[in-house]
Amino acid sequence: MSFSADSTSPNPFHMCNICQKVIRKKEKGVRVPRPFSSGPSAFIPKEEIVEASQVDPLTEQLLAEAYSPLGHVDHLTQVMGLHPHYLESFLHSQFYLLRMDGPLPLHCRHYIAIMAAARHQCSFLVSLHVREFYRMGVCLDWLKGLQYIPQRLRNLNEINKLLAHRPWLITKEHIQNLVKTGEHSWSLAELVHAVVILAHFHALASFVFGSGINPQVDTQNANGFQAVYISNYCTCDLASDHHLDRDLSSTSPETTDSVSELEALMDRMKRLQQEREEDEASQEEMATRFEKEKKESLLVGSGDLEDEVMPTSKVSQFVEDATFGYQDFARRGEDNPPTFRAQDYSWEDHGFSLVNRLYSDIGLLLDDKFRTACDLTYYNMASHEDVDTTMLRRALFNYVHCMYGIRYDDYDYGEVNQLLERSLKVYIKTVTCYPERTTRRMYDSYWRQFRHSEKVHVNLLLMEARIQAELLYALRAITRYMT
Repeated sequence: MSFSADSTSPNPFHMCNICQKVIRKKEKGVRVPRPFSSGPSAFIPKEEIVEASQVDPLTEQLLAEAYSPLGHVDHLTQVMGLHPHYLESFLHSQFYLLRMDGPLPLHCRHYIAIMAAARHQCSFLVSLHVREFYRMGVCLDWLKGLQYIPQRLRNLNEINKLLAHRPWLITKEHIQNLVKTGEHSWSLAELVHAVVILAHFHALASFVFGSGINPQVDTQNANGFQAVYISNYCTCDLASDHHLDRDLSSTSPETTDSVSELEALMDRMKRLQQEREEDEASQEEMATRFEKEKKESLLVGSGDLEDEVMPTSKVSQFVEDATFGYQDFARRGEDNPPTFRAQDYSWEDHGFSLVNRLYSDIGLLLDDKFRTACDLTYYNMASHEDVDTTMLRRALFNYVHCMYGIRYDDYDYGEVNQLLERSLKVYIKTVTCYPERTTRRMYDSYWRQFRHSEKVHVNLLLMEARIQAELLYALRAITRYMT
């Protein structure tokens, strides 16, 4: 079993774009100290989180007792607390998923959460559930790595990596392999429970990285530094994020002034609303616009990072086939999977009833969380008040689904191109598809006049869109297996 990236390459060297130094490609990372930022988030000032949070102290204490294995409200909960209505729905769903009656034993649930978070090297979430494992004191050998866990759990590795990186590849044969494996077989109820946990923690890793959630302070790390591995970077790059933000260097002229950027977005929203009322696009035109947006998403994001070695990770013992990662749904010059048409299999008409039937009540909790994130609004945009942001929220949600090959026949994908600037698309694709590559510069590059709480709302929408996309592919495969 190998956890390292493939080292084969026609040219083992490349030139640094910054200092022009020639350096070796894909050599083992070097360990460098990096200071912890203060507060729950590396992206959001601590004072803004404290001032904006509407979670009262009593509620915080109840959350700590009911949810956090740390005995206090963790950094993730503090940042999510910028939107208390959503936080309540999120915690109800997660608490039910991990601690209430269900098909899977409690320790297995936490281990599946570890396996899911490790796909994106999310040490924040892995550490959280490793602590929970120690608290339960059950099967502690499992924490040494995947080779120490039962074969039945190891059999989840395939569907874990597909869900995390290319969910459109999941077929009914994958489901059959899990439920018909003799002594290692899964019941459908157990499998649905596991799939929901996997999707939940894949997407939660996106939120953690997208919001710059800081690690919980390790009291043994007295110097206040964290050790990170830097691989394939030039030394001139260590403090600059140049290696991760090349796509952001070619911003359009209209993004140079953040105030005019906001006004331009407001104007586009008004114009699109008027066009909706005056002339509705035909089904053929909307299908064409979807295909155009899907193909344009190929040009967005970390395309020049595909061959870059990922850093050596302290969670690698929980990962199998570590080099397997995201690939675009629509790849140039290849036979691509057919578009997933939401009218043929949707959450509302199909997924909800199936998941609720096999794992009682989780469908209701998931549905409430989806609706809460999508309907959440304070009727403002930056400094503007009394603004209907429905159009913008739907564009964000549907763009994620578009990247996953999911199309809504009643949605005009031309709106995505009008409302989401390139720097925002780069951020969305990175947070959704390879969240471990998210940087502060990416976060800062879009919507510069907006509040941090509004950007956190963006991350909530991306997280829920990703969960739903993964579940749609998995539940459709389960449905096909059952029929």
